[in-house]
Amino acid sequence: MSAQHYHPRPLEIVDTTLREGQQSPLLHDYGKYYFSRQDKMDILRGLILYGVKFVELFAPVVSPREAEDFQALKALRDDLAAQHGYAFLVAHVRAHPRDIESALQAGFDGLHIYMGTSLMAQKYNHGKALDEVARRARSLLEDLHRHHPEIWLRFSGEDAFRTPLEDLFRVYDQVVPYVHRLGMPDTVGVATPDQVARRVRAFRERYPDTPLEVHFHDDRGFALVNALTAVRAGAQFVDTTILGIGERSGITSMTALLFNLFLEEDYERVLPYQIHLSYPLNVLVADKMHMLVPFKEPVSLTNRTHTAGVHQQAVLKHAGTYEAMPLALFGVNHRDILLGPLSGWNIVRYFLGEVHYYDLDEATAREIARRFKEVVYDRVPEASPAQVLLDLAQEFGLKKRTQPPADAFRVEERLYPAPASEAAPRIRG
Repeated sequence: MSAQHYHPRPLEIVDTTLREGQQSPLLHDYGKYYFSRQDKMDILRGLILYGVKFVELFAPVVSPREAEDFQALKALRDDLAAQHGYAFLVAHVRAHPRDIESALQAGFDGLHIYMGTSLMAQKYNHGKALDEVARRARSLLEDLHRHHPEIWLRFSGEDAFRTPLEDLFRVYDQVVPYVHRLGMPDTVGVATPDQVARRVRAFRERYPDTPLEVHFHDDRGFALVNALTAVRAGAQFVDTTILGIGERSGITSMTALLFNLFLEEDYERVLPYQIHLSYPLNVLVADKMHMLVPFKEPVSLTNRTHTAGVHQQAVLKHAGTYEAMPLALFGVNHRDILLGPLSGWNIVRYFLGEVHYYDLDEATAREIARRFKEVVYDRVPEASPAQVLLDLAQEFGLKKRTQPPADAFRVEERLYPAPASEAAPRIRG
């Protein structure tokens, strides 16, 4: 499918896990220096199943391995296209003929061309003045537009938020006739939501017929809120990665962005995506990186994990007491209740009575909980908190029952319109 025959949806995710994500220091700090080819294929398959239509990759000139891996990824995309729809594979390339030619020869569906526009980039990166940047970008894009009308073309002024708006317009005015969209990257993560709103509105006023793509780094912790602000102000394309991995502190998390748009009832933008696959996709990439889904990731099991005794007691009666988000709709179909010294008698009674079928009343549960808090610090990590409780059940002479007594403790599971198959709480020690 060519750029001429595809009509972009209200929100197009441009996922760059396989480009920006590979630049994450997390991959390097722990000795895993790249995604394997199989890793990349698994991630691409997940993205396509999720509904992503634009996947950004390195240009082949980056390394022979990237060039070889692209051909395998392209073949996988072609195999999946008939059943799951076409996804465009686009190359992230410098405004340099060698980069561009390598991507064209490899068979990419589009080119994401960039060149620094800030004073820092002009002085310390490519060393060219702004007028030369505009001239070079226009010449390359005009030629591509003429000879390759079937491919997607995007131009971005790198470090856009440290480039005065009038300077960006000087460059973009020259290239806008030849591109399918313009990019506005916050390359070094300096943007604030107010700046984003003003700039996106200014772009929409100046270029009303050209979609805008945004790319936000998280150096200040603003990547997600900046992306949400940009969407509200009129940006149609947003660069993301799974888990928000990327250079330095990373960029906008794909699942976090869609999760928040859903919470804002922006269903038109969320509808094209298979949101029930959000958590499995997060787990997939976390596993490739030999880590857990980060606890700061909104679509995570940690957002349905309860440790404090007061919280555990309430969640056992009604999960919504401490779970305000419809995470089950995003694939988080379990909750964890963590046994430990902060747990109260309610979870002790639930764990021993409902999970392990011991017969105990409230008074006994309270006494076991008191004893548990006294000894658990000394027993862990040689024994898990769960094992400590089971040992205490033996110490207290508890008997197992064959069926629940009439006054058995009940757990009320009512969490949103969650899938009927949602599992009961998992007790972890």
